[in-house]
Amino acid sequence: MYIKELPISERPREKMLSGGITYLSNSELLAILLGTGTKNKSALRLAEEILSLGSNGILFLPECTIEELSNIKGVGPAKACQILAGIELGRRIATKPRDNKALVSNPKSIAALFMEDMRYYKKEVFQVLLLNTKGEIIGTEKISIGDLASTVIHPREVFASAVKRSAAAIVFVHNHPSGDPTPSSQDVETTKKLLDAGTIMGISVWDHIIIGDGNYISMREEQLI
Repeated sequence: MYIKELPISERPREKMLSGGITYLSNSELLAILLGTGTKNKSALRLAEEILSLGSNGILFLPECTIEELSNIKGVGPAKACQILAGIELGRRIATKPRDNKALVSNPKSIAALFMEDMRYYKKEVFQVLLLNTKGEIIGTEKISIGDLASTVIHPREVFASAVKRSAAAIVFVHNHPSGDPTPSSQDVETTKKLLDAGTIMGISVWDHIIIGDGNYISMREEQLI
C-alpha cells in the first residue's frame, strides 16, 4: 500500500502536523527522511525494510556508511545521504550545550553531553572538557584517537589547550568501543599520572568519565582517583 492510499490520519507527515512528532514511530520518522519510496513500495514500507536489517532497530543506523545504505534496494546514494544527515543532526543537537557557558553539575550531566556521540565510536577517543572557575564549560578538545583497545595520552597534549584557554579545571572523557565502561588498570594509572601533572600546573582534574553503550562510569564517584 502506498502512503497516499492510507487514511489521512495515518500518513506520517499528516500525523506529524496534527499530533506532533513524538507520536510517530521510528519507521514513520525514517519515511519522512526518505521522502519518497520506489515504484513498487512506499517510503513507509522502505523504512520498515531498512529498520528490519539491524537486530536493534534504529541503533544500527549510526554505524552505517553511505555505501552500505546505498546497497539497499530502493535507497541509493541520495536517500542514504538524507538518512545519515538526519542522524548526524540529531547527534549534534544531543551533544551540544544550549549555552556555551553551560554549568557542569555532576558526572551524569557530563556523560549526557558526550553520550550520544561517543557511544558509537569504533575507536577509543580521549577528550577534555575545559571549565572556568565557576564550573562553566568554556570548551572541549579532542586529544587523541587510538585503536580499538587503547589510546595513547601525553600530559603535554592534555594540558596544552587548558593552559591556552586559561581553564581552572578539566574533566577527562573517553569511550570504550566494547560498550563496557569499566575502567582498566591502564585507565586508572594514566588518570593518576594526569592528576599529578594537573596538581603541578595548578589545574584541577575534577573527574574522568568513561562512556559505554548507554552507560558510563565516573572514576571520582567510584573513588578510583
